[in-house]
Amino acid sequence: MAVKKKMIPLIGLGTWELKGQECIDVVSEALELGYRHIDTALSYENHPYIAKALPLVPRDEIFLSTKIHLEDIDFNNVKASVFTLCHRCLNELKVEYLDLLIIQAPDHELPMEKVIFAMERLRDQGKVRYIGVSNFTVHHMMDLLRHEAYFAFNQVEFHPYLNQKMLLEFCAMNHIQLIAYRPLGKSRILTDPVIEFLAKKYQKSQAQIVLRWLLEKKVPAIPKATSKKHLKENLELYDFSLTAEDMILMDALNRNIRYCMSDFAEFGY
Repeated sequence: MAVKKKMIPLIGLGTWELKGQECIDVVSEALELGYRHIDTALSYENHPYIAKALPLVPRDEIFLSTKIHLEDIDFNNVKASVFTLCHRCLNELKVEYLDLLIIQAPDHELPMEKVIFAMERLRDQGKVRYIGVSNFTVHHMMDLLRHEAYFAFNQVEFHPYLNQKMLLEFCAMNHIQLIAYRPLGKSRILTDPVIEFLAKKYQKSQAQIVLRWLLEKKVPAIPKATSKKHLKENLELYDFSLTAEDMILMDALNRNIRYCMSDFAEFGY
């Protein structure tokens, strides 16, 4: 099933581990600089702080995404449980709708399609614009699609050391848009000789090279940044592009290395 065109900014702000006044300040700074995608999750426990910054920009200009955990859902009453979690998100963020509601991590032993169906009802009611998943492998997505449980986005770890080629191709074939979290690999990839070489060649930072590589692949990214310098730098990506040869160099860096290894994930499924 094709999904209608998804208008998502190519660069957004990830807010994991941001709380309190720091969260308010960083999100406010990001919005003032021009960020229009703010990504969070119930588990981040920072909705109320983000809510204080959101009024800086008209609501219809912001793409706001958040996540819920399967472990918080009562599978004896999925619809009511998902509705409760969604309304909690809305109340904490002080908004009338979410642009994207995401299942934060998969569990193939649970009937995840029922969660998607409940989210579809929320979409019908105007509480959610798009439905998404996160950390889903091809097998997880196939399980949902077999049940005609459709979704528009899959948010995954994605960077030059983990370029998710098969996942990206599967998503493209099924009209699913990937979103890259940890796009800078916790900054561990930035000292790679190839990335350093390209940074010098283009007179850009290593982070800008990586983010531009993602943009060339048409993969939106949500890098985390806390300083004004890095927030601003992450947006300054549109005055250059990587050559086809340099894209090949970047693609060749893949090592299938994950920096997000959580016990809730099923990357081997």
